[in-house]
Amino acid sequence: MIFITARFQVRPEHADEWPRIAEDFTRATRDEPGCLFFDWSRDVEDPTQYVLVEAFRDGEAGAAHVQSEHFREAQRTLPPNLTRTPQVINAELDQDDWSLLGEMQVDAEA
Repeated sequence: MIFITARFQVRPEHADEWPRIAEDFTRATRDEPGCLFFDWSRDVEDPTQYVLVEAFRDGEAGAAHVQSEHFREAQRTLPPNLTRTPQVINAELDQDDWSLLGEMQVDAEA
């Protein structure tokens, strides 16, 4: 899988609206056949920072993502809402889904 984590520093006046601002991009990406997950989280200490955790089946699916029309649209529409260029970590992993965190095993999973 191609695993990507990116930090987006959103302008304070747009921070509460970021999920709505990124909604079309998020929905379109999640609908891609090679997308495994595409999830936003808001930083608990800095409400203007969002973290995106995403994964694609393989390099071909990742390439299809960055070549998509919705990605090009996001390149035009998202940056004006940011205070700086997003930071990213991109890695290829030899797995295809989440693994369990054995060090915090829950005995009675609900």
